[in-house]
Amino acid sequence: MILNLDPQFNPFPNQKSIEFKSFLFSGGEPHIKIENNFNTSDAITVTHRLQSFNDVGLLLLTIDALKRMGVKTINAFIPYFPAARQDRLMVPGESLSVKVYAELINNLQLNEVIVYDPHSEVTPALLHNCTTITNYTFIQKVISTLNNNVLLISPDGGALKKIYKVAEYLGGKEVIECSKTRDVKTGKLSGFKVYADDLQGKDCLVVDDICDGGGTFNGLAQELKNKNAGNLYLAVSHGIFSKGLDSLSSYYSGIFTTDSFNSIEEQPKVTQIPLATILQ
Repeated sequence: MILNLDPQFNPFPNQKSIEFKSFLFSGGEPHIKIENNFNTSDAITVTHRLQSFNDVGLLLLTIDALKRMGVKTINAFIPYFPAARQDRLMVPGESLSVKVYAELINNLQLNEVIVYDPHSEVTPALLHNCTTITNYTFIQKVISTLNNNVLLISPDGGALKKIYKVAEYLGGKEVIECSKTRDVKTGKLSGFKVYADDLQGKDCLVVDDICDGGGTFNGLAQELKNKNAGNLYLAVSHGIFSKGLDSLSSYYSGIFTTDSFNSIEEQPKVTQIPLATILQ
């Protein structure tokens, strides 16, 4: 059985859903009341898209409520694991944020924690009983809508290991490596490089796990065009798009993402592939 805390997110549509009511108290605290209309001996999977600490709080409260109802086997599906990008200390005074979130989840003592395309190997290493779902099927679905001869583009060193695994899964597609420089104190990006002399007008698919403000992909697009790239496409597992999509749309002929973080209203050049179709 499934308990979907986000009513707009249903990654397991073939499973029966548990009814509940959630709200915020006037002080800002989340609260939940779960309907007692299911067999507590069944395994329950709680799903939620975590965009804030209140979302995390609601997840924690839900697990507590289920345990108090007598449920013994509880799983959590957290498609976008929060703070996964803060998986190392760059400058003094920072927190190791991903570990803080992981410890909150570990304290729940869940049967299984399922994460979709985590940012790095640090997240599953920190989480107890963690199962990861790769982006392979997502990228396969994206390529099926594009030119099959599209080149896979790795935007930086952090994406290299995963993109070569994707390429192998897809039968050995060609990968073009790229890099950038980031000032760890300011976050400013510079020094974009594409390690190919001439892309000969070939279409390119930039693949990564997260798009937040889009600075990486805008800067990379200019350099790809300088190397004679054809049409540019972007596929990111988790589309935050905190600065909107207008700038990205000026560079990319198509932008693909899933509904792991939020639901995007229909707009030109953007295709959102539901995780429900990927997890089948």
